[in-house]
Amino acid sequence: MEQEFELIAKTFMGLEPVLAQELTQLGANNVQIGRRMVSFTGNKEMMYRANFQLHTAIRIIKPIKHFKAKSADDVYEEVKKIDWSQYLDSKKSFAVDSVVFSDEFRHSKFVSYKVKDAIVDQFREKTGQRPNISVANPDIRLNMHIAEDRCTLSLDSSGESLHRRGYRQESVEAPLNEVLAAGMILMTGWKGDTDFIDPMCGSGTLLIEAALIARNMAPGVFRKEYAFEKWPDFDAELFDHIYNDDSQEREFSHHIYGYDVDMAAVQTARLNARAAGLTKDITIEQADFKDFKQPADKAIMVTNPPYGERISTPDLLGTYRMIGETLKRHFKNNDAWVLSYREECFDQIGLKPSIKIPLYNGSLECEFRKYQIFEGKLKDFRSEGNILKTEEEKKAMAEKHRFKQNRDFKKRLDAAEEENEEGDIRTFKFHKFDFNNRDEDRRERRRGDRERRSFEDRKGGYDRRGSKPSRGGKDRKDFGKKGRRYEE
Repeated sequence: MEQEFELIAKTFMGLEPVLAQELTQLGANNVQIGRRMVSFTGNKEMMYRANFQLHTAIRIIKPIKHFKAKSADDVYEEVKKIDWSQYLDSKKSFAVDSVVFSDEFRHSKFVSYKVKDAIVDQFREKTGQRPNISVANPDIRLNMHIAEDRCTLSLDSSGESLHRRGYRQESVEAPLNEVLAAGMILMTGWKGDTDFIDPMCGSGTLLIEAALIARNMAPGVFRKEYAFEKWPDFDAELFDHIYNDDSQEREFSHHIYGYDVDMAAVQTARLNARAAGLTKDITIEQADFKDFKQPADKAIMVTNPPYGERISTPDLLGTYRMIGETLKRHFKNNDAWVLSYREECFDQIGLKPSIKIPLYNGSLECEFRKYQIFEGKLKDFRSEGNILKTEEEKKAMAEKHRFKQNRDFKKRLDAAEEENEEGDIRTFKFHKFDFNNRDEDRRERRRGDRERRSFEDRKGGYDRRGSKPSRGGKDRKDFGKKGRRYEE
């Protein structure tokens, strides 16, 4: 059996328990929760699978050395002791990314420079040649993490952040991060056993991530490449096997519905759903949430309304008041989950949440709240055997800190804790998708002449351009123009 080694999966604050559960289900060993990370052990196959299959990881790194350093010179000397010929040669390029939490080391870029100098100097002394530095597209990516005097130097196996799945072709203002969206859905416990609704869907991130979870599809199926594919010990055959193995995927008998009052957002969400090949499972229509009607089938609602931070709205508090009224009148006997930032916005909903979970959306400390909507009185609801919170949920909430009272805004994440592009990724600008180049720009893998199979190829005819037959031919009544059955 191949020897196991240490690995670290990075994530956003608040998603650590969800990521740990994912890793445990994946078969990882020695899973330990840390701050914005989960450590574990596994072999090469586990490292490949973690990159390819985890929904809530933003990066998988492989530590190669732990050491203590009290100065930049100490860092230089320790890095130079590593035999870099195992990882690099003079013809390859590399880049160093540093994250520093230390009184001694104030500037992460300076630390990166010292690491680069140590590697380059070693090659010059041994071979007379040096590898190149490439920030944009290096062959090898390194990560240096310093907490006071404790240093960890790691190989970055992911490359581009894992939140960049590859299906997002256009975006709206302040798009929800894909990893955060997946984490929110997994927190609800939903696995595709009911319909799923996002009435303020924006660019459709929650909808697409819900479809991936419902079908148990690997989110990495759309990615072009990973950093580990350029490593000297890369096993192409093993990764091909992982990539093309669809044995864990499952059928999804319910449906996912997204709505937005902005037609431009609707068109963007449709484009992204088509790029993901998931139009069979997702219906997106233009509709105002205030016109929402009671769904005929059991459903869960997960949504991320505007906060008034990046997206302005004429009557922010009125919007949240409308959300509460609509849920009370037209979402009875279902659960709704809302992510927001301001306490006064939650107050306007006018419903008592059964669960409050602190989550960071970019740099904003938000809360993810669950509302159980039921008819009649609470005691009647409980007398029928229903519960507002499980014992596990009660314990989790007891361990979470609560929002402080009388605060207009929740605290932002300290700038020192922002980790490169994994911090506030909402500033990332996405390029318009060109369907004329889709075969070249997406899903084509650099495996010689071998081309990876698309999801529709594997599952028998998903049309990424969106021309899908309706599900079962069911008769539907309209909330938007089409797509969702409602009881009047």
